[in-house]
Amino acid sequence: MPRGANQKFKFSYLMRIMLDKTDDEHGLTMPQIMEELEKYDVTAERKSIYADLQDMTDKFGIEIIKEQIGRETYYHVGSREFELAEVKLLIDAIQSSKFITITKSRELIAKIKKFVSEHQAKQLQRQVFINDRVKTMNESVYYNVDDIHSAINQNRKIRFQYYKWDVNKKLVPRHGGAWFVVSPWVLMWDDENYYMIAFDDWDHRIKHYRVDKMMHISVEETARDGREEFKNFDIAEYSKATFGMYQGKRTRVTIELADYMCGVFIDRFGKDISFRKVGDGRSELNVEVNVSLQFFGWLFSLGDDVKVTGPEEVVEQIRDVAQKFMKKYE
Repeated sequence: MPRGANQKFKFSYLMRIMLDKTDDEHGLTMPQIMEELEKYDVTAERKSIYADLQDMTDKFGIEIIKEQIGRETYYHVGSREFELAEVKLLIDAIQSSKFITITKSRELIAKIKKFVSEHQAKQLQRQVFINDRVKTMNESVYYNVDDIHSAINQNRKIRFQYYKWDVNKKLVPRHGGAWFVVSPWVLMWDDENYYMIAFDDWDHRIKHYRVDKMMHISVEETARDGREEFKNFDIAEYSKATFGMYQGKRTRVTIELADYMCGVFIDRFGKDISFRKVGDGRSELNVEVNVSLQFFGWLFSLGDDVKVTGPEEVVEQIRDVAQKFMKKYE
C-alpha cells in the first residue's frame, strides 16, 4: 500500500477521528476509519490501526469499544473526560452567567463542545440560547479575574477604579474616578455575578465588589491586610447573609413566620437554623443578615405571614422604609 504524505501524524489523526466522529450511539467500521484517515492523506493497514486503537485505551486512557452489529464490527469511544450530561451542565452555567459576555460565551461553548463527538455537539446546539440573556459588556472581566487571582496568590493588594451605569447607559467611575486599594482574599460567584471579597484598609472591614465593574486593575507591591478578619471567614455564611450582594450592617434579627413558610427560610439560610414555636401555627428564628433595603424588599415579598420582631432598631428601620414607600402612592 502506498504511504500517504502525513504518515507521521497517523496516530494523532486517528485519535481525532475517533473522538470527533464516534460515541456510544455512533461507531465506525474499519473501512470507514481507513476512509477517514485518507482524508488526511494517511494510509494504513488494518493491523496497525488495531494496534493504535489498543494504545489509545492502554496508554492514553481513551476507551475504544469494539461492538458487533449484524455482520459489521464497529469501533467507538466509550468513556470520555467529560460526559455529555456534564458538558450540558457547563454550557448551562456559561449561559446563565451574567459576568461572561455574549462573545466570550460563544467562544467558551465552542471550545467545550470539543469534549464530545460531533453527533453529540448537534444535541448541544439545540440548547444554546444566549442573545436574550442579560450579560456584562465588560470584555476585560477575564483579565480582571486573572489579576485578582495573581494578587491573592502573591499576597498583594490591588488597585483599581470602580464603575457604575449612568442614565445614558454608559459606565462611569464612582467617586469621581478615585482609586480603590484593597486586599483581595476570595472570589465568589453569587446571583449569576462574580464578586471579589476583600479587606478595605480605609473602613477596616470586609467588603465585596462586582468584578465586571472593576477597571484598570494593577497588583501592588504592598502585602495584604485582613488576615485575622479572614482567618475564620465563611463564604457560604457571607453569601446567605448578604441580600443581592448589597452591603449592610451585620445584625442578628428575629423573624416570626407562619409555619408553612419555613421552607423559604431553609432554602435561604440552610438547615442549620432553628425554629421556635410561638403558638397559633407560628414560629420564630434568629439569623444574622446584612441589614439593607434589599433585605427589607425580600421580607416584603414574602407577604403578611412574615415579620421582623427584633431588634427594635431594625423594626424601626422597616417601619420607616414602609412609610416612605407608601407616601409615594398617596
